[in-house]
Amino acid sequence: MSSVATTFSVRRSSLPVESSLRAGGLHPVLARLFAARGVRDAAELGDDFSQLLPPSSLTHADAAAALLADAIAAGKRLLIVADYDCDGATACAVGVRALTALGATVDFIVPDRFKLGYGLTPELVELCAARRPDLLITVDNGIASVAGVAAASRLGIPTLITDHHLPGDRLPEAACIVNPNQPGCRFASKAMAGVGVMFYVMLALRAELRRRGAFASAAEPRLADLLPLVALGTVADVVPLDRNNRILVSQGLKRIRAGALPAGMRALFAAGGRDPRRATTFDLGFALAPRLNAAGRLADMSLGIRCLCTDDEQAAWPMAQALDRLNTERRNVEAAMNVSAERLLLDVSPALRASVTLFDASWHQGVIGIVAGRVKDRLHRPTFVFAPADAGGGEELRGSGRSIPGFHLRDCLDLVSKMEPGLLRRFGGHAAAAGVTLEASRLPDFERLFEDVARRLIDPRILARELATDGPLEAEFITVDCARIVEQAIWGQGFDPPVFLDELEVLGQRLAGERHLRLRLAVGGRSVEGMHFNQTEALPQRIRAAYRLGINTLDGMESVQLVIQQWAPLS
Repeated sequence: MSSVATTFSVRRSSLPVESSLRAGGLHPVLARLFAARGVRDAAELGDDFSQLLPPSSLTHADAAAALLADAIAAGKRLLIVADYDCDGATACAVGVRALTALGATVDFIVPDRFKLGYGLTPELVELCAARRPDLLITVDNGIASVAGVAAASRLGIPTLITDHHLPGDRLPEAACIVNPNQPGCRFASKAMAGVGVMFYVMLALRAELRRRGAFASAAEPRLADLLPLVALGTVADVVPLDRNNRILVSQGLKRIRAGALPAGMRALFAAGGRDPRRATTFDLGFALAPRLNAAGRLADMSLGIRCLCTDDEQAAWPMAQALDRLNTERRNVEAAMNVSAERLLLDVSPALRASVTLFDASWHQGVIGIVAGRVKDRLHRPTFVFAPADAGGGEELRGSGRSIPGFHLRDCLDLVSKMEPGLLRRFGGHAAAAGVTLEASRLPDFERLFEDVARRLIDPRILARELATDGPLEAEFITVDCARIVEQAIWGQGFDPPVFLDELEVLGQRLAGERHLRLRLAVGGRSVEGMHFNQTEALPQRIRAAYRLGINTLDGMESVQLVIQQWAPLS
């Protein structure tokens, strides 16, 4: 499989803004990085909790609060319908913890992705009904659950939807819908994750209970204690880190570093070999989130939710260990699938395609999203990867898609469904990621239409991969201290982590762990350690490389290292 060549560009920053940020006390490197990402004033970097957008500005949040307050007052049973990814798990944990603290009787249920699929389906409603709930509350799902909400209504069970995904042509007839992306909602942050939406509903509920005098003789619950969970789910779902999301993540990380985090999160940090006192967005996205997601991919996300809900350190550790084992299993399954994907792509030329569709009858549907992301990153083409909907094969396939910037994947599926009515049994998602279910015999039709839509809608210029970098890093800042300052900042989708660009000389290289290259590099007249993960072929002596500033810890000693992201040979 050939890769798409990468060209490098350098972000431009305003020198006056950079100087102003430095004058305000910001580290010179951070001043340059923030200015290049559109920050114009130090005030934009403020992360006080009071600067969050008010819950009252989120459409129907107040109505949801009233609905929940009435249910609590009447002693009704609430059942949260969760999703099986990290965003859904953290949103569920936020709901369980907050509602319990606010006096509700609450439980949760999460669908088996292999039997019931995504969201509140009529089949899941049957399982919910066996719990005899008085109100269903969806988190990180529900906006597309028209049939499921209708099924619940027929049973006399109202539904409160909290979601952030894009709606379809028709909204469910729920008792209340809170979603910043629903029609008519003017909430200024359209990028909130599902956990953020649920957190906002809980803030609105506490305000409603306060108005009703519920805390006249009791202390109000500290909902800010839930921010570590909100930060984890927000980072894990790779939503754009706009100002509001950056505040949520920053506040969550502050509490994690101060030791104010749930027992389950503490155990997950330990299972991942990370120190919560130095927690970063990288730790949340690449250490904790994969361990939680592994439960939803291979087993039952209920394990992950219970881990996040417990306050018992002794109970949390065995659950974190079980999640760690599942993540190891997930990595092994993924490795095997990547090998077979490489074989399928041997004859694929990115220059001749605008999209990629892959299927193998042996693939695990819980891991296809990761494989789709790997292929998308390698070929820089929107990609769908399919697997059988059940272990025995069968007539139904489930696909997971990942897209490149500039091509809206859910809108693409919507167009495909209109071009060929009945082709897609179910679909949903957002710009960067989506899921679809279809009949196995119709896969060739999907591949043809997906390619056709991609060719018509994708500007050919975005098929040429360009990596935005922050240019060279002065040698004086290639230090552990600077690396620590940079990694402690809030980075993520839409506020990309810094990638520097420079000409490097490869002084030495050797394989590490049979999958990675450990390097000795020369840059700016000095010798520095380096790593290139998932690279086994030797590098030429002189390269132009985009790299991340990292820290290598060995036997308790720390040293700075350059983590190579992309490179090109220098003549």
